[in-house]
Amino acid sequence: KNSNSSESVMMEKILILNTGGTFNKRYNPLKGELEVPKDSLALDGILRYCNNTSYELLNIIHKDSLEMTEEDRELIVKTIQSSSCRKVLIVHGTDTMDVTATFLALHIKDKIITLTGAMVPFSIDTVEATCNFMMALGDLMCREQHGVYLAMHGAIARHGSIYKNRQKGIFELC
Repeated sequence: KNSNSSESVMMEKILILNTGGTFNKRYNPLKGELEVPKDSLALDGILRYCNNTSYELLNIIHKDSLEMTEEDRELIVKTIQSSSCRKVLIVHGTDTMDVTATFLALHIKDKIITLTGAMVPFSIDTVEATCNFMMALGDLMCREQHGVYLAMHGAIARHGSIYKNRQKGIFELC
């Protein structure tokens, strides 16, 4: 559980949930594979530049999104519902981001939630993950309409209006 210490700016606090996904993956030289670590090193690297943002960062799930279960999604819902924050940014794996977004939309009606992720791990190339995260954060800071949104590859839209084009390897608007 982390929070920035900038008290001089009175901004609405944003809950940032880190659930893992490719965004966070790092190479494990002992196993010879990419793993989802149980830390927030990637997000910490980005958030150190967000001096004018009030946030609370929670690392709640450390999985590739293909391994996420209904219990994991219920944990996300419970975590969001127990927070006093009205705005939530979720770092999530791209393969099942749409499934989680639909689940959240069914269970949470009074929050503004944006999911984002990356096709390439932050540890391999910082650009895509950073761009997606910052685009999601900036939009979330300005957005006032409740709902569940996805922010990927220069597009931000209500869930169901943006999808992962697996042939092109990018997210596109429907």
